[in-house]
Amino acid sequence: MEFRVRYNTSGFNLKITIMLQLLKKTVFLILAALSVAACSSSDPEYVDPEAHEKTIQLNEKYGPVLVGTWHFEKIGEKQRYFERLTFQADGTLTGMRKWQKRELVTINGEQVYTDWEDVELGGWEDEDVKQNGTFSGTWKLRYWDPYGDGKQNYLELSAKYDNKDIDFAAYQYNAVFDYADETTLRFKSYYISGENGWMIFQRGEAEPSF
Repeated sequence: MEFRVRYNTSGFNLKITIMLQLLKKTVFLILAALSVAACSSSDPEYVDPEAHEKTIQLNEKYGPVLVGTWHFEKIGEKQRYFERLTFQADGTLTGMRKWQKRELVTINGEQVYTDWEDVELGGWEDEDVKQNGTFSGTWKLRYWDPYGDGKQNYLELSAKYDNKDIDFAAYQYNAVFDYADETTLRFKSYYISGENGWMIFQRGEAEPSF
C-alpha cells in the first residue's frame, strides 16, 4: 500500500507574500522620509555648496573675534544714539539702546531746540513705541543672498526688548557685515547712518554719554 502525504503550502506562501509586501512598504516609507527631510531643509549648505563653504570660512575667521561686548555712539544736533551689543559664543545676543531726538522750532521769531525726547517708531498696531531699553536674542554670521541683490557676508541679528510691553523687535535684520578685529566691528546700519552707511562699534563696555 502506498501512502501519499499532501502538504498544504498555501497558508505558508500567503504569509511570505504579506511579509514581503510589508517590507517593501517599510523601505519605501523610510526612503520617502529621508527624501522629504533633505528637500525641506532651508539651510544654505543643502542648496548652495559655495555659500555653505564661505559661511564656514566667515565663521572661522570672524566668529571668535565677534564674541565680547561692543559699543557705538553718535551725537548730532537733532539726534543722539547709543548702542551696546554683547555677542556670546553660543550664538546668543544681549544689548542696550538709547536713542533720542529733538527739533529746531521757531518761537517768537527765534530758532530754538526742543527738549530731547526718546525716539518712537510705529509698532505692530500703528502705535508709536519707544526704542530704548535692553534686549536679547541671537546672532549669526552667514554668506548668502537674503534680498535678491547678490550674495554677501551678513550678520543676522534677531532680538526682542526685555520689556514685554514693547511689542516691537529691537532687531530683525540681516546686516551687511564688513569686518571685525580686536578693536573695531563694522556692519551696515539699520536705524542710524554712520560713515558711508556703516556703524562702527568699538570693543568694550561703555555707557551712553547722555
